[in-house]
Amino acid sequence: MKNSNKSNSPAYLSLITAITASLCCITPLLAILAGSSGLATMFSWLDPFRPYLIGLTIGILVFAWYLKLRPKTQKEIECACDEEEKTSFWQSKNFLFIITIFTALMLAFPYYSDIFYTTTKKEIMVVAENNIEKKVIEIEGMTCSGCEAHVESEVNKLPGIISVKASYENSNTIVEYDKSLVEEVEIYGAINKTGYKAIPKNKE
Repeated sequence: MKNSNKSNSPAYLSLITAITASLCCITPLLAILAGSSGLATMFSWLDPFRPYLIGLTIGILVFAWYLKLRPKTQKEIECACDEEEKTSFWQSKNFLFIITIFTALMLAFPYYSDIFYTTTKKEIMVVAENNIEKKVIEIEGMTCSGCEAHVESEVNKLPGIISVKASYENSNTIVEYDKSLVEEVEIYGAINKTGYKAIPKNKE
């Protein structure tokens, strides 16, 4: 049955598009594992296309299941009887189900990627009020909650950080810190270390 050998081709394609749709969020994590922060924003340009890639992935996956579940035509039944072809695992519904689950995990990756970033446990700090500084720093390159967690994780490693809250939607992070223990330039350096770009306020 010639058609059955290719029946899972749409499933493989859906897997590729799902991974592509989440590359902007997967890459920062891979950059940490590889020790190369420059890779973090390599695929951030894909973020505007993510909704279209998600739609394409779902459409292809639905088509793959349609091919797998649709009733066979008389011609296909006769062909199958003639060839007595046994369906392999790679052409089975079980394998398509595995691909479907993995595809769903890839598409949802931006929503749970923050669990992969270490959270620095902050000690209770006693800070003189005149030493408390609060800055809103603009950042380029963040595309999801995983990016936020990446920035927060790096900034929290600095001494004197009271709180840090990054937002990819607002393209910034709000940092409250003890200026006697950490300088603003160090915070910018920690952000830039992630691969995202902290923009100085005096930049035009």
